[in-house]
Amino acid sequence: MLLFGAVAARADEGMWLPALISQRIDAMGQMGCRLSAEDIYSINQASLKDAVVLFGGGCTGELVSDRGLLLTNHHCGYSYIQRHSSVEHDYLKDGFWAGSPEEELPNPGLTVRFLDRMEDVTALMLRGYEPSMSEEQRDSVVEANSASLIRSIENPAEGIRASVEALYYANQYYLFVYRVFSDVRLVGAPPSSIGKFGGDTDNWMWPRHTGDFSVFRIYATPDGKPAAYSPSNVPYRPRKHFRISTAGVREGDFTFVYGCPGSTREYVHSEEVRYIGEVSDPQKIALRTLRLDIQKKYMSQSQAVRIQYSAKNASVANAWKKWQGESKGIARLGAVAAKQEYERRFEKWAEGTSYEGLLPRIKEIHQRREPSYLAYEYLNETVRSIEILRFASEVRNALERGRSTEGITAQFFKDYCQSIDEETFVAIMEAFGKGVPAGLLPRCYTDKLARFGSVEAWKKYVFKKSVFTNPAKVKALGEKDLKRLGKDPALEMWDAFQAWFEQDLRPVIAQTGKELKSAMREYMRGQMEFEPSKAFYPDANLTLRVAYGKVSGYRPVDAVWYNPVSTLKGIIEKDNPDIFDYNIPQVLRDIYEAGGVEDQSVCFLATNHTSGGNSGSPVINADGDLIGINFDRVWEGTMSDLVFDPDYCRNISIDIRYLLFIIERIGGAGWLLEEMDFVPAGSGTVLAANQ
Repeated sequence: MLLFGAVAARADEGMWLPALISQRIDAMGQMGCRLSAEDIYSINQASLKDAVVLFGGGCTGELVSDRGLLLTNHHCGYSYIQRHSSVEHDYLKDGFWAGSPEEELPNPGLTVRFLDRMEDVTALMLRGYEPSMSEEQRDSVVEANSASLIRSIENPAEGIRASVEALYYANQYYLFVYRVFSDVRLVGAPPSSIGKFGGDTDNWMWPRHTGDFSVFRIYATPDGKPAAYSPSNVPYRPRKHFRISTAGVREGDFTFVYGCPGSTREYVHSEEVRYIGEVSDPQKIALRTLRLDIQKKYMSQSQAVRIQYSAKNASVANAWKKWQGESKGIARLGAVAAKQEYERRFEKWAEGTSYEGLLPRIKEIHQRREPSYLAYEYLNETVRSIEILRFASEVRNALERGRSTEGITAQFFKDYCQSIDEETFVAIMEAFGKGVPAGLLPRCYTDKLARFGSVEAWKKYVFKKSVFTNPAKVKALGEKDLKRLGKDPALEMWDAFQAWFEQDLRPVIAQTGKELKSAMREYMRGQMEFEPSKAFYPDANLTLRVAYGKVSGYRPVDAVWYNPVSTLKGIIEKDNPDIFDYNIPQVLRDIYEAGGVEDQSVCFLATNHTSGGNSGSPVINADGDLIGINFDRVWEGTMSDLVFDPDYCRNISIDIRYLLFIIERIGGAGWLLEEMDFVPAGSGTVLAANQ
C-alpha cells in the first residue's frame, strides 16, 4: 500500500491549490524551485497569483506589465478577434496590432477574474446537515449556506464576485473570491497562419510550431476599480505582473504552470475508466469520423465550402483526435486493470468497516447507468449534430421569445452546405440504428424506418418538406407561425428525439447520477483513509491551481525520441503555400531567408499536469519568471484527465522568446516590449534578449 502511494504521488502529477502550496513547496524545491510559498500565493502581500486571471469563461491569462498588458492563447482570443474582423479588416487572416493604446479594441462581454483569496468553508457549508438526511436534503442545506455566504461577500458595483466549489466529490468546500474586470481590449494577435499554424493536423501533436498567443489589456477606472467600458477608463495597474525571462529552456529545467484547469477525474471507479476507454470514446470517434470524412470531401472540392466549414471541422476534430489519444493511452497503461487491482486492495482493507460493499455498489450503479448514458451520447453525436435540426430549434426558440430571427438565419446559411448536412444525416442516422443499446432504440426512429423504408428516403422527406432549408421562408416566419411549425419535418424529428430523451433516458441518468454522487463522495473519503500518507490533489474545476514539473522530451513509440524544443527551422520545413494549414506569411519566409534565426525556439514540452482551461496559462521558471504560455498536450498523454503517466504526459507551450519575436519582427509592435520587464534586466528588445 505504501509503495502504491509513493507511485501515485510521484513527481510532476497533480493540480495543487495555491492556498495549500506550502505542503508542496519542499517537493518543488527538490526539483529546483527557488520560490517560497508566500511568493506563489499570499493574501497579505502581492504574489504570483495576482498576475494570473481566468480569461473569459474557460481560459487563463497572465499580466506582463504594470499597465494591464495581458497574454493568453490565440485560440482563447479567437472569437473576439473574429468579431472585429471584416472583409476590409481581416484580422484573422492578417493579424491585428494596435499602434498605441488609443487603437486597442473593446470587447463587450469579455471579462477577466483575479482571485483575491480562497478559503476552506466546509464546516460552514454543512451547518445544519444531519447524516440521516437524503442526498437532496444535503444539497439543499449546502445550497442555502452557499447562497447566504456569497450574498454577504459579493459587491457587483465593486466587481467583487464569489463562488463556493465542491472539492474531493463534495467532501470539502472552498470559497473563491474574485475581482472581475469587464473592460478588456484587444491589443494584438498574429495572423492565423502563425497563431493556428498546423491547424488540426498538428493539433495534440509534437513537434509543434504554433504561435498560439494573443495580447489584450485590462482597463479600469482612474482609481483602479473594475468598470464597464468607457473612454475615460485607464490601463489597470495590477498588484503583480510577471517578469519575462529570455534565457530559454533546456532539458531538465524546473517549470510550473499557474492556471485554471477545467475538468479531471483522477479518482473514479474502474467501471468509468472502462466505459470511457472501451465504449464511449470508440463510438464517438467512429461517429465523428463519418462527419469529418464527409466534410473534408466537400471542403476539398470547393474553396467556398472550405471557408464555410473550416471552424466547424476543427471543432468536430478537436475532441475526435483527443479521444483517440485518450483511449489508446488508457489501453497502453492498462489503466482499467490497475484501477481494479487498487479496488481489490481497497475492498480487502474495507472489510469490517463502513466502506465494506461500497465498490460493488458503485459498479452496479455504473452498469445500470451505462445503456441509457450510451444512448444519450449517441443522441448528442447524431440527431443533435444535424445542422438543420439544431437551426430549426434555434429559430423556434427565438420566435417564442419574440426575437428577430434575421441574424441567426443569415449566420446559419452563410456557413451552411446542405449537401454535407444531407449526407451526414444518412451516415449518422444509420449508425444510430446500429449502435443504440438493445431495448432503447426509440419508436421515433423505428416508426420512421417502417414508414420510409430507409434512412435515405427519410432524409429526402425531411430536407424536401422542411421550411428550414429555405432562407426566404425562414425570414418570413413570425410568432403567428409557431403553432404549425411543430409539424415541420425538421422540428418534428427534433422534438420526437427530445421527448425520447426526457421520457426514457433522463430519468435513469438523473437517478443514477444522484446515487453515484453520494457513493463517490463516500469512496473519495475512503481512499483518503485507505492511503493516509498520500497527498491527494482535488480534481480540476476551473479554479486556480499550480502544477509543477520539468522541461522534458519523451519517447512516444519504440526507437523514437522527441526533443523538448522546436525551432523556426521546423516551421520552414513544414511550410507549404499549397496547404492552408501550413502556408506561413511571406514576411516570415523573408526573415528566415535573411539568416540568423534558424535556431529561434518556437515551442517546448514539459511534464506539467494540465487540462482544458489551462490554455493561456503562464509557464514559469524556478525564479517565478515567465518562460512560455501553455496551449496544448501531446496526443499520447491525453488520458491525463483520468490517469497521469509521467512517461507520456507532456504539456506544450509557446516559448516566450518566439512570442516576443513575432510581436517585434512580424507585428512591428515593439512598443509593447518597452512596458515589459525582462530578465536579465536591461534586455529591452528581442534582438538584445536573444544575443
